[in-house]
Amino acid sequence: MATLVRRIAGALCIVLAAVCVCYAFAVRNTHSGTVFWIVWLAFAALFAVLGFGVLFQWWAMLPRLVRGVAIAVACVGLVAFGTVEGCIVSQMHAQGKSDLDYVVVLGAQVRKSGPSLVLRYRLDKAIEYLDENPNTICIVSGGKGPNEPFPEAQGMADYLKEHGIAEQRILEEPESKTTEENIVNSKKLISDDNASVGVITNNFHMFRALQIADKYGLDNAQGIAAGSPPNMLVNNMVREFFAEIKFLL
Repeated sequence: MATLVRRIAGALCIVLAAVCVCYAFAVRNTHSGTVFWIVWLAFAALFAVLGFGVLFQWWAMLPRLVRGVAIAVACVGLVAFGTVEGCIVSQMHAQGKSDLDYVVVLGAQVRKSGPSLVLRYRLDKAIEYLDENPNTICIVSGGKGPNEPFPEAQGMADYLKEHGIAEQRILEEPESKTTEENIVNSKKLISDDNASVGVITNNFHMFRALQIADKYGLDNAQGIAAGSPPNMLVNNMVREFFAEIKFLL
């Protein structure tokens, strides 16, 4: 029985290693997977080592101290991962209140043809909210990256206007390069310190975005979560774990 369980566990790890390799190459050419796809190869290597270790029982040959440290590190890592992912999931359906004074749409990549798919999810959510709340002002925030033809804010404003949002309801913040700068620079466009503010970004990014908003002075900001490409959700959720750890450190 023990031998059967070991074989099943080892085979499962090998299968997971193969899945990670396939997923790495599936996401490598996407914007979200530009660098992060290498992490999936690291996961593949880890699962392969575990799988062959279980199948050939090299684990038992390691010193007890090494095994103990490895188990402790794995347990801490799993608890941290589960906790952070739970927090991310808790904000993935945030919708905010009606009639906010401002909503801030966080930028993402734009191309000559228009906003990237991830950004279109954010902008479509903003259009939905602005249509339902005609007194809300929209701040679009994002600068020009090295691979972008114009500032993200410009492309975002153009998209909103093309979809019926009046120009006088749109404020452009075209300098930001990071989420932190999105928040700090957008806050400068809000004249009333007591104004109610919503933050619009993709569901997987919402938890960290609200933490950043709180840290940089939008402590009462409300999340308005947009969707995201389903085929990239796993990659983005895992990537957000590492981004959250970096933010906390």
